[in-house]
Amino acid sequence: MDFNDVILERNADFANTGFAPDLKMMPLTGTIVVGCVDPRVDPASVLGLKQGEAAVIRNVGGRVNRSLLETLAVLAVVAKAAGRPDGARNLVLLQHTDCGIIGCHKHAPGLLARHLGVEPAELDKLAITEPYEAVALDVAALKANRELPDGLIVSGLVYDVKTGRIETVVPPAPLRESAAGDGK
Repeated sequence: MDFNDVILERNADFANTGFAPDLKMMPLTGTIVVGCVDPRVDPASVLGLKQGEAAVIRNVGGRVNRSLLETLAVLAVVAKAAGRPDGARNLVLLQHTDCGIIGCHKHAPGLLARHLGVEPAELDKLAITEPYEAVALDVAALKANRELPDGLIVSGLVYDVKTGRIETVVPPAPLRESAAGDGK
């Protein structure tokens, strides 16, 4: 049996025992998790997410880039169309130790620079080899993006692939402070 047969068999089991047809399009918790494509760091598994609790977006390194920002913008429109004008309220960046992005930095810096939307000379400023610094830099990049809603709560976590533990690097906080005197 090849792996495609295995996953189809697993899906049949899921359809019979775990399928929940009443789930809504928007995550029950209003949470979006951004994580890396590394199979050791499946956000649903390492965070114990249940089906429907959070939307999960995965890219190389779990990094903030133009594609991620465009995806978040599209999701905001989808939320409004689904009757949830506040959209996501919680954005979690989940990066990890021993990320393969380090190898890309060494062997294909031009490709990685294009993925991250920077010049190759700027890669070191993005802390490619330091996930604890990188997640803090990415939260700062989100805070600087004026197209994201002010009321969004953002946090930055790092998963250690050797221990299975997650460390909070940037605690949950509003993306931006409310303007003085606006009553919030």
